[in-house]
Amino acid sequence: MEILNLLLDFILHIDRHLALLVQEHGVWIYWVLFLIVFVETGVVVMPFLPGDSLLFVVGAMGGAGMLNLPLALGLMLIAAIAGDQCNYLIGRYFGQRLLDGNHRWFNRKAYDQAHAFYEKYGGITIIAARFFPFIRTFAPFVAGVAHMDRARFTVFNVVGAVVWVIGVGLLGYVFGNIPWVQQHFEKFIWALILVPGLLAAWGAFKARRQPLP
Repeated sequence: MEILNLLLDFILHIDRHLALLVQEHGVWIYWVLFLIVFVETGVVVMPFLPGDSLLFVVGAMGGAGMLNLPLALGLMLIAAIAGDQCNYLIGRYFGQRLLDGNHRWFNRKAYDQAHAFYEKYGGITIIAARFFPFIRTFAPFVAGVAHMDRARFTVFNVVGAVVWVIGVGLLGYVFGNIPWVQQHFEKFIWALILVPGLLAAWGAFKARRQPLP
């Protein structure tokens, strides 16, 4: 429970924690950003890391001159692409064992949501899933389990990563230092978590109910 509370505090106050990390670790912060994005997108058991809010805050800190924004976004873009490729390979070569094993640490509900999206919408799921917490971690895994053509997957992976990393990062750059956003930052982070999560749940529900084409 204590670990969950610490994680929630980090996510909801990521602007403060990230600023502190910049002060304490200097240029090493860029590798911390790389690692967070890679682990969230590349390790199927770590879907709860703060991808969207992290990108937004990095953009805001770049706008405030606290980070080199091109460097930060460039490294996170590489991490997002490499993470999805790693997750795809895990799904392709080990996915069925994970599904059959019923491991407690494996989030089967999030997997089922991503699978429903993939069954209904195919490869475009890899792009759209970037904007949905949990599903973005499991979408490449599902594609791997389904043995999606690797070249085709890579195209969707790169396009989705560019739109997600650059798009959300630039939103933070433009809007992150507006006083109203800073004053209501915790609510803003909750919105980044809950709104896409609810949309993902609703989309997965509809995908399950509708017949496949």
